[in-house]
Amino acid sequence: MSSTLNVNTMAELMAKGEKPEVLFWVGCAGSFDDRAKKITRAFVKILNSVGVNFAILGTEESCTGDPAKRAGNEFLFQMQAMTNIQVMNAYEVKKIVTTCPHCFNTLKNEYPGLGGDYEVLHHSQFLQKLMEEGKLKIEGGEFKGKKISFHDPCYLGRGNGEYEAPRALLEQLDAELVELKRCKSKGLCCGAGGAQMFKEAEPGAKEVNIERMEDVVEASLNIVAVGCPFCMTMMTDGVKNKEKEETLKVYDLAELIAEGNGL
Repeated sequence: MSSTLNVNTMAELMAKGEKPEVLFWVGCAGSFDDRAKKITRAFVKILNSVGVNFAILGTEESCTGDPAKRAGNEFLFQMQAMTNIQVMNAYEVKKIVTTCPHCFNTLKNEYPGLGGDYEVLHHSQFLQKLMEEGKLKIEGGEFKGKKISFHDPCYLGRGNGEYEAPRALLEQLDAELVELKRCKSKGLCCGAGGAQMFKEAEPGAKEVNIERMEDVVEASLNIVAVGCPFCMTMMTDGVKNKEKEETLKVYDLAELIAEGNGL
């Protein structure tokens, strides 16, 4: 990450005798994937701009174990989860925010059974709370008047019933918010979940992300907004497949807010 961003690790703050209000769980994609790193940076810029007291685990953060669990390796999942829980409990973590619905779902719903009880928020929920508290003002900037749809991530939408937070944020951009044909509880997966991201496609007539991209193309959008690094990869690949790179852009919610606010 850029050295110009103000990011403390839990270890650094602990050494000073300080404790942050929030742990930002960066996730594997947000740490290592070049496209998802931009989402991480955008979210950090927003947190810094509104003065949120947060920290990351840095090198002490390991994969939540979601891909291992979804691929059927429960033993590996529990090993990864227990390691993370020991680290977070040692730092007395209470509240976690993450830009990845897979991390969000696993930390929120799977970790309590292994001794990891935390308040866990997806970044759309966290940003909505900041907005409602009057701490975050969202400007439309270059996105004013653009036609935007939100593609619901499976683990945020159907998995955890959160449909409104992302839309509440997008409405503040002064853009035209349109719904895809399949959205909310009837949303269609981008094709990456359940560890499908890491394996070859199974026999079939069409890739799931191409099927989803046809919904997007049909809606004649300027921008498709996502709230998940997996969705970002699959939608971006879909845009390339349809040769729409010039007219259709894929942004994470955090990027839309950061850029709209000129951060």
